[in-house]
Amino acid sequence: MSTRLAQLTAFFSATHHAIVCELTSVRGSSPREQGTFMLVGPDTLFGTIGGGALEYMVIEHARRLLADGRGQEAMDVPLGPEIGQCCGGRVGVSLLYADNAIRQRLTDTVATEQAALPHVYVFGAGHVGRALAQFLAMLPVQLEVIDTRREELALLPPGINSRAVPMPEAVVRSAPQGSSFVILTHDHALDFLLAQEALARTDGPYVGMVGSTTKRARFSSWFRGEGGDERALERLILPIGQQGLGDKRPEVIAALAAAEIMVHIQRREAEIARARAPKSLGVVIGR
Repeated sequence: MSTRLAQLTAFFSATHHAIVCELTSVRGSSPREQGTFMLVGPDTLFGTIGGGALEYMVIEHARRLLADGRGQEAMDVPLGPEIGQCCGGRVGVSLLYADNAIRQRLTDTVATEQAALPHVYVFGAGHVGRALAQFLAMLPVQLEVIDTRREELALLPPGINSRAVPMPEAVVRSAPQGSSFVILTHDHALDFLLAQEALARTDGPYVGMVGSTTKRARFSSWFRGEGGDERALERLILPIGQQGLGDKRPEVIAALAAAEIMVHIQRREAEIARARAPKSLGVVIGR
């Protein structure tokens, strides 16, 4: 179960009465998109519609509805000086009592969103792998940590999806379309094999390996010797987290790598969206 789905399930279990607050319209600049929702209980919250004065105002209205025993309200809020925000847009917000049917609808929505999230496979549950897993677990991806060593996987924080496998390269081959691969194992030979398998695929937005420029040079030489495509090497991120800070602490490497992975994923998603967008037809008028 995803972190968000698990959190929603826990919220519903602990909160018997709640108002679902959903952005039904967005005009101009807004901190969140249309369809974003949050849940407000008497003393609990789930999700966010953007924070700031807008969110505080909506929470206040929702709790007033709960206290008054009313089940529905609509708000039209200008995101400007009137409420102390400077987004400049305007949003419509629907406030509705979350009965059983609505709870099921929201649970189904979150589960569907989770199923559509991109997959990220982290190979290696050592110090950097565990730190990276903690960052990625908070992000909109389907994360799985792979290792041959059960004892290392046991050190992962609770709730992180993991699997001990004797042949991690098989996981690369069978991964869903559009998966990303982060390689941080304890064995350089295994790292090279995993990278070779990952670069053989052309559908993934991110293939990264922990290491140094020396490791990259050695891998590149080995990869060419194995008949690897020179152009594929251009897709390999090695070292990972290349923001140039030179900090070798696992937590710092992991933070920079997590940001790097998300940039590559979102860049690929934007490319796919542009490719699917209908092309405008140019009309040539003859003389």
